Amino acid sequence: MDFNIIRTGRAVLNVKDLERSKAFYVDALGFIETEADDRHVYLRGLEEHNHHSLLLKKAEEPSVEVIGYKVYDDTDLERLDRLFSQKGLEIRWMERGTQHAVGRTLRVQDVSGLPLEFYAEMETVERMLQRYDLYKGARVQRIDHFNCMVRDVEKAYEFYTKELGFACSEYTAAEDEKIWAAWLHRKPSVHDVAFMNGNGPRLHHIGYWLSDQMSLIHACDVLAAMGYTENIERGPGRHGLSNAFFLYLRDPDGHRIELYNGDYLTSDPDFKPVRWDINDPRRQTFWGHAAPDSWFNEASAVQNVLAPEKLMETGEPTLKQRKPTFVI
Repeated sequence: MDFNIIRTGRAVLNVKDLERSKAFYVDALGFIETEADDRHVYLRGLEEHNHHSLLLKKAEEPSVEVIGYKVYDDTDLERLDRLFSQKGLEIRWMERGTQHAVGRTLRVQDVSGLPLEFYAEMETVERMLQRYDLYKGARVQRIDHFNCMVRDVEKAYEFYTKELGFACSEYTAAEDEKIWAAWLHRKPSVHDVAFMNGNGPRLHHIGYWLSDQMSLIHACDVLAAMGYTENIERGPGRHGLSNAFFLYLRDPDGHRIELYNGDYLTSDPDFKPVRWDINDPRRQTFWGHAAPDSWFNEASAVQNVLAPEKLMETGEPTLKQRKPTFVI
């Protein structure tokens, strides 16, 4: 590859009530509010030195505007432009100054219909890692990954590994060894993005890294004390895939957030992807309660990058839907 995608960078979510959303993300989960106005709230984790990793925008209906990846420099954007143009994908440039705190960006509808954004520059701010007096809620540290529901996981897998330079850490194999789900990374952890077989394209969740497992448990106490018990959708528990300790939440607009800790290093060039059989009950939950139907069926609608007022149409997956049996 002649371009360098570094990591998962930011997400832009449309929400109906900014104050209600801010209360959930800042007061309950402990995000740092970098800036806000009457139509935007810019949020980051305690560890993050970039201006934001989550942008909430006021809108009539909830949706996902883009999921973003940081690249090494602006020349990478030009090279990605050439690749996407060769593949016949729809591209939109956002010039410097059109988005607050972010430099020039390249937006594209990927092969699955997901709205991607690539950027090299974002304003830097004070890192709050050692401002322990500001730690509250889940003590969110940094953005970690996206999880997306797509109609054809193998198609997404082939494009991201062969064209964008992602590596696979783990995958779920269905009948005839077809890929039912895949965990792909650029940074040396389990994933920057995962693809799951399902009605898509949709964003299943955004994963945020916590420094320790007790922060996740503490988040449950805080959420319950603040009246957010019903927002806890699944967990706490441990995934078989990725080995991560997890908690899934739904924000006031239904967007799903995963609080996440405990995966592993994947930097070695001889690392071999871990295969999980679709019938292995430990793959989704190593231990913990069964996931509700909503976890398998519900996800956030995504926008068209060329016509943001339009949502991408979804379709049925190419492989059969499966709800695993869990170890309780």
